[in-house]
Amino acid sequence: MTTELEPLPEDWERAIAIVAHPDDLEYGASSAIARWTDQGKDIRYVLATRGEAGIDSMAPEVAAPLRSQEQIDSAAAVGVSVVDFLDHPDGLVINGIDLRADLAEAIRRHRPDVIIASNYRERWSDTGPWNHVDHRELGRALPDAVRDASNRWLFSDRGEPWGGVRWIAYNASTHPTHAVDVTVHLDAGIASLECHRTYIEALGDPDFDADAWLRSAATANGPRLGVELAVTFELVPA
Repeated sequence: MTTELEPLPEDWERAIAIVAHPDDLEYGASSAIARWTDQGKDIRYVLATRGEAGIDSMAPEVAAPLRSQEQIDSAAAVGVSVVDFLDHPDGLVINGIDLRADLAEAIRRHRPDVIIASNYRERWSDTGPWNHVDHRELGRALPDAVRDASNRWLFSDRGEPWGGVRWIAYNASTHPTHAVDVTVHLDAGIASLECHRTYIEALGDPDFDADAWLRSAATANGPRLGVELAVTFELVPA
């Protein structure tokens, strides 16, 4: 079998997964995270928002605590116990100084070897729907925040500098370079997505099935790595 993607390097010990909203990690990346926590790696989550504007039928002040708790439960399903929220406004995340400062502080606080993120490109496929603005803004801020975190003269009141980040891996990018074998860990990823019950039900799709959705994507990606089930990432050196 000819494969087109390389295995994502696993010669690291600590990662932070930085995304915009509760549930962003659960459409693929959390299956890989389950694999890594099973290996004994230290994985922590940082979310820019609490997803408070994501449910049309629910006021933000009601949605925020519900979606935050669902994210905490979802993280626990794949072995992650640390979940931080930066409390930027959902739907209004801006790639600017305030976001970079908060991201740099989080990187300095958690001191990761690598960062896991979600698709920052314009679309979800070459002809697919337009990607959410928060995903695009946050994803593009991350490389700058990594550099900021290592510079002691920037945001000097926001923690000690950390220059140990090796790369950022963006899950579900339209330009993947690497993949992770999740054959043994897909069930944990499915369980993590199912924790977002309030959000999934609010989407109003009675036919949505977390198992079927994640398994279909992982089955399609498996041959690209030469395994049964895989999730893909675009690896960007820091």
